Amino acid sequence: MNKQEILAHLPYSKPFLFVDELEEIDENDVKGSYTFDAGLDFYKGHFKDNPVTPGVILTETMAQIGLVCLGTYLSGTAEGGLPGHVMLTSTAIDFMKPVFPGEKVTVTAQKVYFRFKKLNCTVQMTNAAGEVVCKGTIAGMVTTRMNG
Repeated sequence: MNKQEILAHLPYSKPFLFVDELEEIDENDVKGSYTFDAGLDFYKGHFKDNPVTPGVILTETMAQIGLVCLGTYLSGTAEGGLPGHVMLTSTAIDFMKPVFPGEKVTVTAQKVYFRFKKLNCTVQMTNAAGEVVCKGTIAGMVTTRMNG
């Protein structure tokens, strides 16, 4: 699968799509980016008069780029099969710096293992200055059905 096919296969759409570009992807690594639009609805209340991107949204961004894109690539290239859907199963993320409205972030992930339809990755998000915003591990299961 190429980068555009992976993006087209993602089960998300605006305003819940947190992938602008896939820069690199292979059987072990993925790198992609996203810019947080200042008009996103969650900024209105998180936090009042001092908007910051919620940690759960940062985690979702890392999951979409670092787990779902990589899992889609791996499942779509494994013996020529059709790409599956990747469902998040666990995260362990440390947050170091805030991400503000309008900031561009880059997510890199490395496969730890992909076996028995489970993908486990180390993942890291950096800001435009190259500073680590958050990092950790993330895992998910590949399934052919969205509802179980």
